[in-house]
Amino acid sequence: MEVVKEILTKIKAYQTILIHRHQRPDPDAIGSQVGLAEILRASFPDKMIYQVGGPVEGLEFLAEMDEVSDETYQNALVIVTDTANSPRISDDRYKLGAELIKIDHHPNDEPYGDIVWVNTKASSCSEIIADFYTLNQEELTMNDEAARLLYAGIIGDTGRFLYPATTPHTLEVAADLMTYNFNAAELNRELEQIPMSVAKLAGYVYQNIVVDEYGAASVKLPQTLLKEYGIVDSETAAIVSLPGVIDEVLAWGIFVEQPEGYYRVRLRSKGPVINELAKKHHGGGHPLASGANAKDLDEAAEIYQEIQQLCKDYKK
Repeated sequence: MEVVKEILTKIKAYQTILIHRHQRPDPDAIGSQVGLAEILRASFPDKMIYQVGGPVEGLEFLAEMDEVSDETYQNALVIVTDTANSPRISDDRYKLGAELIKIDHHPNDEPYGDIVWVNTKASSCSEIIADFYTLNQEELTMNDEAARLLYAGIIGDTGRFLYPATTPHTLEVAADLMTYNFNAAELNRELEQIPMSVAKLAGYVYQNIVVDEYGAASVKLPQTLLKEYGIVDSETAAIVSLPGVIDEVLAWGIFVEQPEGYYRVRLRSKGPVINELAKKHHGGGHPLASGANAKDLDEAAEIYQEIQQLCKDYKK
């Protein structure tokens, strides 16, 4: 692939490389970002490679971020992984670099950067980074830590290979990564386990979910509830998939009130395409997994009505 060769050429040309990911990172954001950083450190030990973007919000067992000055970006290459839209890039200093590369698996609605490699058929950005290594393995080095991180990213974005984005190639990549020296079972446990407060929130979700006759579901999590359970927004990611195990549910939205008063909307589907709905409400994402924002309860109600219509049309 021409773009892969172009990216490797740029990496070779720069002494300093800073790798960013999206805000509120998930395992794939951290896995692809730091997995790539580990590959480049192992491959080019004389280069300065940094992973940046601020707090990792409960994913410290995967990796920590580097702290760098603005001057570090001078004459540097910036790579952004797993981030569809530039406003979601964590740390807007990415603009200070000499050149910018985007590597992602979300729909390419905003092709920012000087070089763009987007593969929407990949299960995850971590899968793409693993492919980047494989396509250039004569010049790149994979190590145990990079393999652990990339495996975590794939596990995270495929829901442990449950989601439709999982392909035979995904399983081949995961199998290859498991040949390296890390404890996959332990890593799976770390990704799976939740604090007691989130477990109690899961019970609330099941008790308060609203499902209509077409399988459209909705759960609202107000700030008063989150404070009662001692939960911050990032921890609600653990309960997003829960409605999907209910056989009557086809598509759903989880509306999480933010301290500022607006609602972060986590959207998931077993069939109806939801990312166009998300785009209408200041969001985006994959056809079956997206995010949006609602300025108030009225817009939240409007989004749920749109989910209901999508489910109704899907069942016709």
